[in-house]
Amino acid sequence: MTDEHRKSIREISPIDVYKLLPRTNCAACGEPNCMAFATRVVNGEAVIEGCPPLLTKKYEKDLKKLLHLLAPPVRTIHFGTDTHRLAVGGKHVLYRHEFTYQNPPPIAIDIADDLNDEQINERISKIQEFKYTYIGRTLTLDALAIRSVTQNPERFQEVVRSACRYSDLPLILCSTNPAIIKAGLAVCSERKPLIFAITRDNWKEMGEIVLQSGCPIVVSAPGDLSLLRTLVRTLQEWGIEDMVLDPGTFHSENIGKTIHLFTTIRKTAIRNFDTLFGYPLLGTPISVWNGQELSDNLNRWQEAYLASMLITRYADILIMHSIEGWTLLPQLIWRFGLYTDPRKPVSVDPGVRTFGNPDKNAPVLITSNYALTYFTVESDIKAAKIDCYLIVIDTSGLSVEAAVAGRYLTASKIAESLKQFKADSLVSPRFLIIPGLAARLSGETEDETGWRVLVGPRDSSGIGQMIRERWPPSEE
Repeated sequence: MTDEHRKSIREISPIDVYKLLPRTNCAACGEPNCMAFATRVVNGEAVIEGCPPLLTKKYEKDLKKLLHLLAPPVRTIHFGTDTHRLAVGGKHVLYRHEFTYQNPPPIAIDIADDLNDEQINERISKIQEFKYTYIGRTLTLDALAIRSVTQNPERFQEVVRSACRYSDLPLILCSTNPAIIKAGLAVCSERKPLIFAITRDNWKEMGEIVLQSGCPIVVSAPGDLSLLRTLVRTLQEWGIEDMVLDPGTFHSENIGKTIHLFTTIRKTAIRNFDTLFGYPLLGTPISVWNGQELSDNLNRWQEAYLASMLITRYADILIMHSIEGWTLLPQLIWRFGLYTDPRKPVSVDPGVRTFGNPDKNAPVLITSNYALTYFTVESDIKAAKIDCYLIVIDTSGLSVEAAVAGRYLTASKIAESLKQFKADSLVSPRFLIIPGLAARLSGETEDETGWRVLVGPRDSSGIGQMIRERWPPSEE
C-alpha cells in the first residue's frame, strides 16, 4: 500500500489536490479559481467530479490520481437507479469532530412476501408518503427491503414487481436462496438492487449471480469476523468489489456484542487501512422481531433504540420493520444532526419573510438565522395567525442568545439589516419587536436605527399573546 493511500483525508492539503487540477481557473465548478475548489474538496464540501475539465480525456490520468488520493478507507457503494441512487459508506474518519461524516445511512423498510396484495400496496404507500419537515429539511425514508418469507420464487417475484410498479425507491432483495434472488432480479435488475445476502453456505451460487447482474451484494457472517474476512477475500479474488458487510445485529442482552462488532470493523478499516474491512456496514434493527415473543410496542421500542445506536456506531445502511412515526422520527432527526457539518451551524438565508397579509401598520419582528430558531419562530407566528414581517438577520447560524453574547447580533447589525432589506418601506410608524433574549440591545438599537423598539417574549410561543395585548403600541 502506498504512502498516499495511507493518508487520511485530513492529512491531504488543498495544495495536494490543486497540483493535479487543470489550474485553468475557468470557474466551471462554481468557484472563482482552482485553489478555492481544491479547498472545498479537501473540506468535504465539493466532489472532485465537480470540475468539468478534469472529466475530459486530456486530464484522465490526473483524475485517476486524484480519485486514488482522495479515496476514503471505507469505500462508497451505490445501488438504485440514476434518478434514485443511494450512496453508502465513503467514510474517512471514526469521529464526527475529525471530519464531516459523508453519506447519511439510508433507512430501508421491509416488505414481506407473505402479506396479501392489499397489505403490500398499503405498506408501500405509507413508506412513500412518510415525510417530516425538520428545520426546513424534508426527512424521508430511503428504500424498500423485499423479504422472502414464503420461500416461493414466484410469490417473491410478484412482490418485487409490485414494488417496482408502485414505488421508485431503491430496492434491497432479501433472501439467501439463489433461486429466489434470481426470480426477483428477473423483474428489477435494471434498478440495480442491493442483494442480501452471500453466506458461507451459498457463496458460490450467489457470487455467480452477482457477477452476472453487476449488483452490489451484502456479505453476511453474523458474529464471526474471521469468516466475514474470508468471504470478502474470496469475493475480491473473483473480481467482486461492490460489497456491504453484515457482521450481525444482536439485540436484548447482546447489544454490546453488536456495538463491538461494528466498532472493531470500522476501526480496523480506518486505523489499519484493512481493505478486507473497508466496506459499508449493514445494520438490521428489524432482527428484534425475530427474537422472543414480546408485545409489538416492546419490539418497536427495542428496534428504535437499537437503530439509534447503530447510526451512532458506524452503520451505513439500516433495515427496519416499524413504520410508526414515534419509532422512525428519532432516527431521521438523529441521522440529520449527526451528518451535518459540525463546523457550520444549520442556518437559513437572511432576508424578509412575510406572514399573512401585513399592511403599513403591521408588526416588524427580528430573529437570528439559526435554522432551529427561525423555524420555531415561523411555526409560532403561523399558529398565532399574525399578519407581520419577520426580518431574519445573518448571525452566522447562531441562536439569538449566543449571537448577542458573541457580538454577532448587535444594534449596528440590526440597523445594517433594516437598511439592507429596506424595512422602512414596509411599515409606518416604525416599531420593531426584538427577541426577549436580546433585551439588552433595545436602547442601543433605538439610537442606531431611529425605530421605536419593543422587547418581545423570551420564548416565541408568547408572540401571539403579546400582539393581541400590546399591538398597536401607544406613542408613549
